[in-house]
Amino acid sequence: MLLHITHETRYDYRPAVETAHHVLCLQPISTALQDTLERTIEIQPAPLQPSERQDVFGNHLCQFSLQPPHETLQVISRSRVRTRAPLAAVSTLSWEAVRDRLRYCQGMVYDPAVEFSLPSPHVPLHADFARYAHESFAAGRTLLEAARHLMQRIYQDFTYASQSTEVNTPVLTALAQRKGVCQDFAHILIACLRSLGLPGRYVSGYLLTQPPPGQPRLIGADASHAWAQVYLPDLDANHPGQGWYDLDPTNNRDGWGTPGEDYVTVARGRDYSDVAPMRGVIHGGAKHTLHVGVTVAPVDEEVPPEASAAAGA
Repeated sequence: MLLHITHETRYDYRPAVETAHHVLCLQPISTALQDTLERTIEIQPAPLQPSERQDVFGNHLCQFSLQPPHETLQVISRSRVRTRAPLAAVSTLSWEAVRDRLRYCQGMVYDPAVEFSLPSPHVPLHADFARYAHESFAAGRTLLEAARHLMQRIYQDFTYASQSTEVNTPVLTALAQRKGVCQDFAHILIACLRSLGLPGRYVSGYLLTQPPPGQPRLIGADASHAWAQVYLPDLDANHPGQGWYDLDPTNNRDGWGTPGEDYVTVARGRDYSDVAPMRGVIHGGAKHTLHVGVTVAPVDEEVPPEASAAAGA
């Protein structure tokens, strides 16, 4: 599937921001399941010397500074990505076997996935997560089956409620109130895995949505999405991804929660803090208004220019 993504972010500041330093994580990476063919970033006001680099997780970052005072900042990311559907996964290791092989012992071969079994800024280790996960992780159950079961329970037990949480809402709060958004559900799944000594990874990206029958696709009406990955060391060689298996507890479209070719991966990290679309430091701008608009569409689909929608955050 060939997809075009436009992600527009606009900040309006009052009073003006005097100086600013920002890091963007908005451009899709290339993975075993997708090829990023084109990507551009437009920034207004234009910075003098923006720079691009990869972080330790392989994500594509853009850094820039703005020295002149400004009342508005607009960032438009455009990408063209070719995606492929994953093959059926085959993994037979029990969850206890995976946990035990990642525990430290003298002379062990280091597995980089260990880093994703440790706590991170948005994902603490806590007994409440282990208790919730217990029903899914029966003795001897394969990790693949247990992780799928956990994902299905989160989908069934939790209510998607926009604006019920904020970026910094503790994941324990989302677990207790049994509602949240995709970021919360991904964090909860990851926290459950890590509380059992298992690696879980956070994924940010986009999902192609379909407009109602007979209606045009609205520009800017989509949004960023988030899901999780579980580490399966013996994942079948025919399943690309180098041992990481995707799970989407927000949608569970096919009963397994597995993202397909209508998903686009932007970045991967320990939690949201590693892959935030835009972060930085500003001097001034005590009050601001943020507007975000995302459009994901097949490249061969014409989107009428008059069809528009504003998405605020």
